[in-house]
Amino acid sequence: MSIDLTAFHFLRPHWLWLLLLAALLPVIWRRRHDVRGRWRGIVEPHLLDHLIVGGRTQRRLRPVDTLALCIALAAVAVAGPAWRQERPPFDQDKAPLVIVLELAPSMDASDIAPTRLERAKQKVLDLAAARKGARTGLVVFASTAHLVVPPTDDPEMLQLYLPALSPALMPDDGKNAAAGLAAAESLLAHDPVPGTIVLISDGIDPAHAEAFVQAVKRSRQQVLWLAVGTRDGGALRGADGQVELDAQGHARTGAFDPDAIRRVADEAGVPLASLRSDGDDIRWVQHRAQTWLDAADEAKRTPRWREDGYWLVLPLILLGLLSFRRGWTVKWLPAVFAVLVLQGLPQQAHAAAWNWLDLFATHDQQGRWYFEHGDYARAAQRFDDPVWKGRAQYQAGDYEGALATFAGQRGAQARFYMGNALAHLQDYGNAIKAYDEALALAPRMREATQNRDLMRTLLAKPKQEPQQDEEDEESDDIKKQKKHGQIERSTLIAQPSDDVWMRGLNTSPAQFLKQRFEQESGNTAGASP
Repeated sequence: MSIDLTAFHFLRPHWLWLLLLAALLPVIWRRRHDVRGRWRGIVEPHLLDHLIVGGRTQRRLRPVDTLALCIALAAVAVAGPAWRQERPPFDQDKAPLVIVLELAPSMDASDIAPTRLERAKQKVLDLAAARKGARTGLVVFASTAHLVVPPTDDPEMLQLYLPALSPALMPDDGKNAAAGLAAAESLLAHDPVPGTIVLISDGIDPAHAEAFVQAVKRSRQQVLWLAVGTRDGGALRGADGQVELDAQGHARTGAFDPDAIRRVADEAGVPLASLRSDGDDIRWVQHRAQTWLDAADEAKRTPRWREDGYWLVLPLILLGLLSFRRGWTVKWLPAVFAVLVLQGLPQQAHAAAWNWLDLFATHDQQGRWYFEHGDYARAAQRFDDPVWKGRAQYQAGDYEGALATFAGQRGAQARFYMGNALAHLQDYGNAIKAYDEALALAPRMREATQNRDLMRTLLAKPKQEPQQDEEDEESDDIKKQKKHGQIERSTLIAQPSDDVWMRGLNTSPAQFLKQRFEQESGNTAGASP
């Protein structure tokens, strides 16, 4: 292992002050244990040699010398000697990626067995499987674009919804790739790591081609295109696998114009490849995604130096073994006593002073572990991240603590949780204000809209005269909640995230996606001028 002395430095040089301690320790010890030095001013020198017993038998290596050497080696190791640069761990991961999949009827063409869409869906799964530990999202488009799975490192989310995808789910037919690109861009817009958008399509509607080209040129993400289809096209097959016929009884076909696709890709500057039966297309996407990540913002990256001080652990272990020789045994009783005292402290004081888990995980990592195992109170104590701390307090039922934590945060999610905490504290008026603030920042947050409507209902009920003979089931439920002085957890939507709807399905994935796409398409149409 060669060492570049021109680049050699210590990452934490302040630890090298321990070298001074290592050098002084043997000197101080020998001065304190020098019998001849203590009696030299009292007894004549020519008599002192005859009065000292055993003074001439000196050991060359004493335990204090071993201890000093251990301190010196440990100081150098902890100081972080480095002379080689390495890629940061987060750069070794693959770049975040969003797949934009076309769901136009032409994707049911059978020129690529079994159909273009089925082959494309299998490629999506292959790509997610090849990107272990990296975040992959999925957007589908026809005339409109819709989110299916937000960027996640869990391939099972894709496996849940991919089989249900078909052109029949889309509200209207079309090939509006610009809408799909815009939806993917919004998912990656706030991600600090440069991402990649992979378009899997058999063409673009000429009416939207210019919009697509301009959207690609404005995007800060890398856009790749996997074209699926053959020049001769193929017959369209329905969900039952049968060839679809037109009104005259002729087989309907899905066209594919590679020249038109190439023109649009060249104009937009989008790298283009074909969907293949082997894995070359997957490797092509992976290589370009990683290359894009490596090249983006290269000048802004902070160099990361590789620490090589861990090699000094081996001589430290060997020196430590010497401590068990006869006459060298280290007195561990004070250390054991200190550990017992720390363990006897109250849990809060112990956690504040020191926690042995701090040696192996950050506070946020410890909090996430407790959070995922349902110990929300302890998770709230460990989290440093205010958002996760507030979520843990909310899940633990500490609504006042959650309110105080989120009050100092900005963003739609913080306002949403403030509204939920205020709702549980029966401050329905301020809860509505918090939901309004969340919707001002994120107008499409449906969870905030539903919770706000519930708060308005609860505020309106006390103003009505109680009707003993005409109370319906809904008012009974609300009165029961008011009687108990709280809102049941099942009433409020607890989390404002893109995957809330994934965890509360009461219908099949296909039926649910179809309903949601239709609702989103209606909202988009209503919002357009």
